[in-house]
Amino acid sequence: MTEQSWPWPPGAATGIGSLPGTDVAEAQRIVLGELPALPHLPELPARGPGADLIGRTGGLLVELPVELYAARWRIAPRPGRDLRRARDLMERDLDQLAEQAETYAGPVKIQAGGPFTLAAALELPIGGRMLRDPGAVRDLAGSLADGLRAHVAAVSRRLPRASVLLQLDEPSLPAVLAGRVPTESGFGTHRAVEPEVARTLLRQVIDAAEVPTVVHCCAPDVPLELIRSAGAVGVALDLTLVKELDPLGEAIDAGLGLLAGAVPTLPPPAGRAPTSAQVADRVRTLWDRLGFPHRRLAEQVVVTPACGLAGATPAYARAVLAACRDAGRRLSED
Repeated sequence: MTEQSWPWPPGAATGIGSLPGTDVAEAQRIVLGELPALPHLPELPARGPGADLIGRTGGLLVELPVELYAARWRIAPRPGRDLRRARDLMERDLDQLAEQAETYAGPVKIQAGGPFTLAAALELPIGGRMLRDPGAVRDLAGSLADGLRAHVAAVSRRLPRASVLLQLDEPSLPAVLAGRVPTESGFGTHRAVEPEVARTLLRQVIDAAEVPTVVHCCAPDVPLELIRSAGAVGVALDLTLVKELDPLGEAIDAGLGLLAGAVPTLPPPAGRAPTSAQVADRVRTLWDRLGFPHRRLAEQVVVTPACGLAGATPAYARAVLAACRDAGRRLSED
């Protein structure tokens, strides 16, 4: 592998996105305090519709308004109250980020749902998931690409000294590729999306953002080569779900960065978060099993929780972020 630079400093740690609670000012304070090398824009789904992954990303779409219907998000004929709420929540979050990180000059991570997780969740106006209509999926990817370009620009305007790192959340991508997404009846599944189609649309979204992009997938069978060849600089995954080391080793050797989900999102029975030494050991052990030199570990790997922390207690969430931060520092000192 040739030498390359990464859009994060050596020994960095970050969160996946979601945190418990409803106070965005407090959540942003915690993130900036605990994750100084790579803070992220926190997501607080406990605030209700429009703060969840699908509604929040739906608010970014261009010329594809969304609305809630029977507790599910669908494409709407015109913008309405649900879309306004999602956009107001995002605007409030960006204003809070700008206020607290006004002088911040490093990388900052923002998150949004990816095109295939959206397609597997959003419904067409006539009913049924967008995934069932290939033309609708293409339109959705184009709308998301335009929306993310504008979203990145909005963050950059608020934090002119920072550099933006985009995370696309794609938990449904493996199921979409394998034809495992159930139809509305529950008796069948939607046809699998061809890998080449998925790669093309994912690349369209990544290219449009014009900033380094990582893809987060907290599911088994993460399509690592597809993600890398679509232009992502990194992949975020839950280390407990990695069963086959060879595909991960090949992707890392080919230059893919790793956001290593090394801390459980809920407390173990004992109730305490792992220590930073335990987290660092976990990441180091995986790296050694892959057979890569230690000097690359702190540069190519970012330490993260296994997934979002929305279901954790505030105290546990904060302890997890601190453990990730200190584990990253330990790895950079190796």
